Amino acid sequence: MANQAIGSTIGYNPISIIIPCHRVIRKDGSLRGYAGGLERKKWLLQNENVNIKFSH
Repeated sequence: MANQAIGSTIGYNPISIIIPCHRVIRKDGSLRGYAGGLERKKWLLQNENVNIKFSH
């Protein structure tokens, strides 16, 4: 049900804000939840010059 609600909301929104999922990090700075793997996520963030201190 939650997926349908999110999809419906996005469908009605005239302005979409898209944040690539590799840019989503936890509040404590740890990396989690990337289908491409955490090493790839870290690499992507580092190569985009994102100024984040990662925790493990």
